[in-house]
Amino acid sequence: MVVLETERLRLRELTEDDAPFMLVLLNEPSFLQYIGDKGVRTLEDARAYLRDGPMASYAEHGHGLYHVALKATGESVGMCGLLKRASLPFADIGYAYLPAYWSSGYGLEAARAVLSYAERELGLAGVVAIASPDNVASARLLARAGLSFDRLISMSG
Repeated sequence: MVVLETERLRLRELTEDDAPFMLVLLNEPSFLQYIGDKGVRTLEDARAYLRDGPMASYAEHGHGLYHVALKATGESVGMCGLLKRASLPFADIGYAYLPAYWSSGYGLEAARAVLSYAERELGLAGVVAIASPDNVASARLLARAGLSFDRLISMSG
């Protein structure tokens, strides 16, 4: 199901059919460094991650992480969306892209669309973001999307 479209991107709900793409994305060195190891090593692990993560979030919260693809070609470039963590007062925006698509403006384009969707369509009272202190590119993207630094927190897991 397509959730959002921008000038260049299409964001849709993730399905188990996205397992091959997720297996690659979740094992990118940058994902492992800045987001963490989700323990996804096989296609079945990727399917379980999709079922227990994004797909469960759609059912429980009405939002989650979305598959991001180029409108022109349908090529998968990453994921972007909203997560609801028990440890945070608001949903937080999350994203990850294959390195080949960095520095193209896709991350900012998707983030702005998701933030607008959170406010206008979902009526969320607020959205926060979490980034590793050493992930300068992510912090810059969040600032350009309209979010500002508040404080350092420690996230377990």
